[in-house]
Amino acid sequence: MKTLRYFVTTALIIGFTLTGSSVMAGHGAKSGPPKAIIPGGETVNISGLILDSHKEPIDEAEIVISVNDREVDRVTTAHNGKYVSRFQLKKGEIQKSFIKVKASKTSFASQSLEVKGAELAQKGDHFFISEDLTLPRVLGPAFWISTVVFILAYVLIAFELLHRTVAAMLGGALMLVISYTIGTINPEYHVVSFDSAINSIDMNVIFLLMGMMIIVGVLKHTGVFQWCAYISYKLARGKVFVLAVYLMIFTAISSAFLDNVTTMLLLTGVAIEIAVSLSINPLHLLIPLVLASNIGGTATLIGDPPNIMIGSYAGLTFMDFVIALALVCLVCMVVLVIFTKLVWGRGYAAAKVQNVQEYIQVLKAEYPITDPRLLTYGLAVLGFAVFLFLSHGYWHMEVSVAALMGAAALLTIAILTEKVNLIELIEKDIEWPTLMFFIFLFILVGAVESSGLLALIADWILDLSAGNFVMACSLIIWVAAIMSAFVDNIPFTATMLPIVAYLSSVIPGSENTLWWALALGACFGGNGTIIGASANVVTMGIAESRGYRISFLGFMKTAFPYMIITILVAHAWLLIFRPQ
Repeated sequence: MKTLRYFVTTALIIGFTLTGSSVMAGHGAKSGPPKAIIPGGETVNISGLILDSHKEPIDEAEIVISVNDREVDRVTTAHNGKYVSRFQLKKGEIQKSFIKVKASKTSFASQSLEVKGAELAQKGDHFFISEDLTLPRVLGPAFWISTVVFILAYVLIAFELLHRTVAAMLGGALMLVISYTIGTINPEYHVVSFDSAINSIDMNVIFLLMGMMIIVGVLKHTGVFQWCAYISYKLARGKVFVLAVYLMIFTAISSAFLDNVTTMLLLTGVAIEIAVSLSINPLHLLIPLVLASNIGGTATLIGDPPNIMIGSYAGLTFMDFVIALALVCLVCMVVLVIFTKLVWGRGYAAAKVQNVQEYIQVLKAEYPITDPRLLTYGLAVLGFAVFLFLSHGYWHMEVSVAALMGAAALLTIAILTEKVNLIELIEKDIEWPTLMFFIFLFILVGAVESSGLLALIADWILDLSAGNFVMACSLIIWVAAIMSAFVDNIPFTATMLPIVAYLSSVIPGSENTLWWALALGACFGGNGTIIGASANVVTMGIAESRGYRISFLGFMKTAFPYMIITILVAHAWLLIFRPQ
C-alpha cells in the first residue's frame, strides 16, 4: 500500500503541475504589470514572433519595448514564440517617437530593431505593428552545463552505473536546481525553467504506454500468451526449427500490436521451459525471439517506444508506419529465419524430441486458457483499441486516447466481474519506473534542446550532408543504428527528434523518409547488443535469473551481424523506394 500511495501521489503532483502549466500556456504570451491608463491617450499594439536560426519559435524570451530610450513595456514570449505588447502614449506622441524592440534569452544573442512611430498602421487612436526577430545561438555557460549534465546522465544510463530512472531524475533535477540558484544570480547559467521542463514532457507517449500496460496486465490473467506457445509447439509437431519460426512470427506480430518489452516478459519463461524440455540451450531460442520482437515492433506506431516518440513528435499516424515500414520488416523477418537456421540450426538438430504427442498433451494441460470469458472481453476491447489505432488519423485523435479508453473499459469489466485485483495490477503490471524514466528523460532532452546542443548537432549533420538527401538519410540510419546498439535507443531517439525535424524541413524531397530512417535505425540498431533495447535487457535478465547467462560479447557476436544485415536492407529500401 505504501508503494501505491507513493505512485498515486506522484501522479497527482504531475497532474496538477501539468494542469497549471497548461493554463498558463493557454493564455499565450505573458505580459508585465498592468499599465496606467492615460485619459485621451493613444494605444500602441506591437506583436510578432521570436525565432531561432532554424526558424523554430523561442519561448520565454524577454521582450523589452522602449520609446525614445524610455522603457514602456516588458513581456515574455509564449510557447509558440509569440509576443504581444500593448501600452499607451500621450496624444500625438507616437508620431514623433522611435520605438525599439529588444529580445533576449539565455543561450541566444540579444537582437533589437527600431521603427519610427509614424510607420505604424493606424485605426482611430490605435496604432499597430508586427515585427519578428531572429536570435542566433551562443555557446554560453548554460550550454556547457546542460551538455555536461546530459552526457553524465547518458553515461550512467548506458553503463548501468545507476538505474536509468534515477539517472534521468538526477540529471533533470540538477539542471533545474542550477537554473534556479546560480541562474537566478547570473541569468547566463539559467538552463531551463520549470514551465519549459513540464511542457517538454510528451504525455501522449506516457499515457499510451500506461494504457497498453493495463490492457496486457489484464490479458495476462487469462493465460492466452502461454496457450499460444503451446499451440506453436503443437503446430510444429516436434520440429524445433519450425517451432522457432512459429514463435518468432508470433513474437513479431505480438510486438507490433503490444509493447515488445511486455511481449518478451510474457514469452521468455515459456520459451525457457520448452527449450529445457527439448534439451537445447534456451538462449538459442531466446535470442531469435528478442530479435524478432524488435523487428516486429518496428512495423507499427505502438510496437516500440522509439516509434511512439517519433509518431507523437512528427504527427505520423498508425497507418503511416504500417504503410512505410511493414514490408521492409517482413523482408527482415525472412532474413532472420535464414539467419537463425545458419547460426542455431545445429543446436536445433541436436534437440531430443521424444514422444511428441505426449509432450503436446502435457503442454495442453499446463497452459490452458484460464478465463475464457475475460479473454473474450479482452480481445473485443483490444480489437476496438486497434481499430482506433488504425483510424486515429481520421478522427484527429491521439493514439494515447485509444489506449486509455481500451484500458479503462477492460479494467472496468475485470473489476466488476472480480477477475482482477486492482491494487495488484496497478502495483505490478504498470511499469512505473519506465513511465517515470520517460518523464525525466523528456525533461533532460528538453533542457539540452533549449540550450542549443541539438541545434549544434543538427547543423553539423546538415553541413556534413551538404543538404543532400542520400547523405542525410545515410547518416541518420547508420548513426542511429550504431548509437542505439550501445546506448538505450529511447534516450537516443529523444535526442534525435528535433534534429530530424529540422533536416526534414530544409532538405528538398525528404518529407517523411528521414523519420523512417530514424525509426529503422533506432529500432533495428537495438538488436546489436544486449543493452541496445529494453526488450534485450529484460529477456536476458530473466534468462540469467534462471541460470542461463550470456555475456555482452557473446550476445553481440551473434546479434550484431544480423543488425548490420537488417540496416543494409533498410538503407537500400529507403534509398530505392523513399517511403513517404
